[in-house]
Amino acid sequence: MAISRAQLAKELEPGLNALFGMEYDRYENEHAEIFDEESSDRAFEEEVMLSGFGTAPVKSEGGSISFDDAQETFTARYTHETIALAFSITEEAVEDNLYDRLAARYTRALARSMSQTKQIKAASVLNNAFNASAPVGDGAALCSASHPSLSGNQSNLLATPADLNETSLEQMLINIAGLTDERGLKIAVRGMKMIIPKELQFIAERVINSNLRPGTADNDINATKSMGMIPDGAVVNHFLTDPDNFFIKTDAPNGFKMFNRTPLKTAMEGDFDTGNMRFKARERYSFGVSDWRAVYGSGS
Repeated sequence: MAISRAQLAKELEPGLNALFGMEYDRYENEHAEIFDEESSDRAFEEEVMLSGFGTAPVKSEGGSISFDDAQETFTARYTHETIALAFSITEEAVEDNLYDRLAARYTRALARSMSQTKQIKAASVLNNAFNASAPVGDGAALCSASHPSLSGNQSNLLATPADLNETSLEQMLINIAGLTDERGLKIAVRGMKMIIPKELQFIAERVINSNLRPGTADNDINATKSMGMIPDGAVVNHFLTDPDNFFIKTDAPNGFKMFNRTPLKTAMEGDFDTGNMRFKARERYSFGVSDWRAVYGSGS
């Protein structure tokens, strides 16, 4: 349906001083704090988790050496979605407008909608992190106590959900240091960045950046700060929906990824039959996680 003069009545009246409602600042590119971006030239991308070998056993004198097998364990698939939105304006509405060009104004609104959609899509990966109905490549939720591996189930969430505080943060960092690979070998992974909803930004500042222990009368140092345990600090994602859930992004490779299949493109054309001007925006991308070890979470 085209935007007509009836919907723009005030914009057609002499004496109009200002138009407002589409000039707010916006939260842009918050996904870049979480996801590494790569390009794609196909309908989907797949990344395969490989297992190495287990620990080496003792070989007895004169005995045969042991053989081990390496194998693929799971596949993470990124299926690109097409995101598109359009609007049209009647020929009469364009002709009778007395002020700004309607096309320019509503094209900015179109870009705003496309931008916000991308942030919502990106945040949905963490918003569904504890949802078993939204599994990652290994079939478990992104943050789960039962990630299957050749060495048994593994976990990347607190056994008992806890609010963000000194104790819960330290326990998560300890657990991250104990993560293992698919064969149970210890891996050198550390927490790099906290990802939090807006409701936790003040608590995170006190927990991470206070010089002394937060929330106590003790004159002890803040160990998290003095040891540089969260070197990239905390970032607020305004599109996280649960006010209590928080996450630590680790430096595990091949974790959060965004594949950009088709960058944002805009186009416009006139309709011969009606004379209306039509405008559209379109892009294709996907968000996901390959290795769940890239994040450790606490969910309510």
